[in-house]
Amino acid sequence: MPSQKIETGHQDTVHDVQMDYYGKRLATASSDCTIKIIGVSNNSGSQLLATLSGHQGPVWQVTWAHPKFGSVLASCSYDGRVIVWKEGNPNEWAQAHVFTEHKSSVNSIAWAPHELGLCLACGSSDGNISVFTARSDGGWDTTRIDQAHPVGVTSVSWAPAMAPGALVGSGSLDPVQKLASGGCDNTVKVWKLYNGNWKMDCFPALQKHSDWVRDVAWAPNLGLPKSTMASASQDGTVVIWTVAKDGDQWEGYQTTVDPLY
Repeated sequence: MPSQKIETGHQDTVHDVQMDYYGKRLATASSDCTIKIIGVSNNSGSQLLATLSGHQGPVWQVTWAHPKFGSVLASCSYDGRVIVWKEGNPNEWAQAHVFTEHKSSVNSIAWAPHELGLCLACGSSDGNISVFTARSDGGWDTTRIDQAHPVGVTSVSWAPAMAPGALVGSGSLDPVQKLASGGCDNTVKVWKLYNGNWKMDCFPALQKHSDWVRDVAWAPNLGLPKSTMASASQDGTVVIWTVAKDGDQWEGYQTTVDPLY
């Protein structure tokens, strides 16, 4: 596959880059406190479309919402804020909402599967996870997982919305709201929404790492009973976690790679 070098125009480190749903635009996050929207094309190369300014510290991550909600982007920063950006006219972006609930750096953000609505999970160095859900009146509801990882949350990832086992008739057909998180306590935790409150869904916490968990990622399950996710750690290992069906214990297989950050 041919490669293409893209000049972002950032003045400092680029921490994250995300392609939109259609593969036509990139969003980049940088220590220069800005986000760049860049149009990409195999034929005409790349073009800077917009620069989004609103953060007062390094921007760690950006993430595009599903296009059913319009052209929507979220960003998180060392400044403790999460900004939801919305495009009105082409290449004209505005801050649709600014969340200031966290008291320290927000390190990770993730949009939920679109079946769950416009819903954003955020993990912070203050130890908390917040979940913001858009209402039809334009407001947002907030739920929290207080002290999910007391020494800091580094990453969050949503489980697929289809319940494990739904495809083979052994699980609920209702969408599932479930999260995985990684933290500076070297653990991975799984959370599930019960009657409006987030509860830990794995006991004990998943422990195979000897240093900070830097990232977690949930795999698609296509409605089969088995669930799979991966965690990457500063200890230089990746763990593949599997559970045969809801209610069973998670099992982890560890493999060593170069240090991960």
